[in-house]
Amino acid sequence: MAKKNPMHAVKGKKKKTTSRRKKKEKNSLKIKLILGFSLLVSITASILFYTKEMKPLNSNTFRETVPTGFASIGLDVSHHQGEIDWKKLMTESGFDTLIHFVYCKATEGNTHFDRQWVRNRSILNEMGIPNGAYHFFTSKEPAIPQAEHFLNRWVKRDIDLPPVLDVETEGLSDQQLIENMKIWLDYVEKKSGMRPIIYTSLHYFETKFKNVFLDYKFWVAAYSRIPSCIDDKRIIHWQYSESGRLPGIREKVDLNVSKLDF
Repeated sequence: MAKKNPMHAVKGKKKKTTSRRKKKEKNSLKIKLILGFSLLVSITASILFYTKEMKPLNSNTFRETVPTGFASIGLDVSHHQGEIDWKKLMTESGFDTLIHFVYCKATEGNTHFDRQWVRNRSILNEMGIPNGAYHFFTSKEPAIPQAEHFLNRWVKRDIDLPPVLDVETEGLSDQQLIENMKIWLDYVEKKSGMRPIIYTSLHYFETKFKNVFLDYKFWVAAYSRIPSCIDDKRIIHWQYSESGRLPGIREKVDLNVSKLDF
């Protein structure tokens, strides 16, 4: 039997290995191209969707989306909406006859104040738009320092709308939460001469507050349906959307209707 040349075996092996490597690299490139194309399609779709979602409503379209049977329409804003172009919204877009009141976040807890509060408040006052302030309540913290902090930032005027206590978080217990709220509400009313309104979710109203705070007015947030308790005389404002798109406001904004005529 003839002996095989070992060099031939090595060359054959090298050729085979090189072929496999090239095939592997080719498949890898294909996968990368497919993944890249898929990513591009996904990004493009997201941009198109986001752009469509970002498009603000004009005054006529907006009017069609507002629940009927209420006396007025309002906004509530904070630094989350960025620097709002109030002039564009109220004087250039036809919303001057649609937006009747605005609430601005002033404070949160006992140290934080909203960085857009001063600007929003000043412009709304200059434009003569009825407005008020709200305080985001940190439910597990002492109430008096929070009330003092709010009153230090909100300098009350006789034409101001009543202050609002925004309650969205659990307390150490429902009893502790309610007691803490009462302390804040009593303190602010005593110092300002105005009885505050309580803002909260429909769930909180129905499960925590329905049978307490009988002498207070409520502002209830419910986005999927009209609250079944809307006939309750204590409920005066309904926040029906948290995703409004309006001219002059880059981010989504809360939309509200009220039983009160402003």
